[in-house]
This record gives sequence, structure tokens and C-alpha cells, in this order.
Amino acid sequence: MSEVVINAETRTQFGKGAARKIRREDKVPVVLYGHGTEPQHLMLPGHELLLALRTPNVLIRLKGAADELALPKGVQRDPIKGFLEHVDLLLVKRGEKVTVEIPVTTVGEIADGVLDQQLVSIAIEAEATHIPTGVEVDVEGLEVGTQITAGDLKLPKGATLVADPETLVLHVTTAAAPVEEAAEGEGEAAAEGETAEAAPAEAAE
Repeated sequence: MSEVVINAETRTQFGKGAARKIRREDKVPVVLYGHGTEPQHLMLPGHELLLALRTPNVLIRLKGAADELALPKGVQRDPIKGFLEHVDLLLVKRGEKVTVEIPVTTVGEIADGVLDQQLVSIAIEAEATHIPTGVEVDVEGLEVGTQITAGDLKLPKGATLVADPETLVLHVTTAAAPVEEAAEGEGEAAAEGETAEAAPAEAAE
């Protein structure tokens, strides 16, 4: 579990204009909430926070205006430029269990067909300070028709499945015919149909 230390400053100005001013200073408006406490309005350095958020479920150790542990629970980005607009942080304590989504990745090669992965993340419960980075699914040698559900996943130690165990994570299907080949097949079938229709007409003549 990755833990990053970031210095926090108290935020006293609010609204869109104040938020734009904060971002021009390369800082990000943040709200820290949880445990029934009053939300804390903070500012965090933009570049440091951006780097930290590259790690899923990163544990952030706040210093300065707030001396707390937190997990990112909501991230708003500019839809065009991608910079951070606002971040919600959830207050957590050591030993406390939280529900998070962790990435689902595959290793190995299937025997035949096409691998269709339905879920790229799965909901689990784990200690806030020991959240696994993800779960791997070994697909080596899997054949057409094989299905793997959430209940089949081998979760890391200390993690408990929250998602429905029957939820389909991935399955192996038959390979679809290439579009060009399918189009050619349709053309041939159409031509055969036209020939068959023409034959009775010629016989009638």
C-alpha cells in the first residue's frame, strides 16, 4: 500500500472564481470528510496530488493544516485539458476497514477464442492502510466457454469481496469472423439467390 505525504493549507475562499484562482497557483481545492466530523476545506499542491493519484487508492498523509490519513473518493478533472479541478478525500484511521474498487488484470494467454473482460475493477473491503493494489486473473490455457466470476477471484490476504460473487468478470468466446470476410459471404449468398431466381424465369421463356 502506497502512502504519500502532502502538505495541506486551509481554504477560506469559495466559489468558481476562488477555485480558478487556486488552480492558477497550481493548487487544488479539496474537501476532507468522514467519521461524522465537519468537512474541512483545504488546498493541496496540484503537481504532488496529480502524481499521487496515479496510484489507485493511494493513502495520503496530510500535514500542515490537517494531520490526517485520507483516501481519494471523488476526483473531478477538466474534460479537455485533464487537470485536477476538485478532489474529495475520505478521512480514515489505521485498522479501519473501507470499501474500495481495485483493478482486475489478466496474466497469461488463452488457448483459443477471444477473451472478453467485463469488469476492469472489483469492489472489496480491506484495512485502510493495507489496501491491495489489484487482483490478477490467470487466464493461461483457458478454452472457449470458460467463465470467471467475482467469486472465483483469488483476492489478496486481508481483502473481502463486496461485489456479488455471481458477477461475471471475464469469459472466453469464439472468435468473430472478420468484417471483410462476413461481407464477402453475404455478397456470395446474395449472388446465389439472384441466380436461383433467374433460373425459373429462363425456364419459363
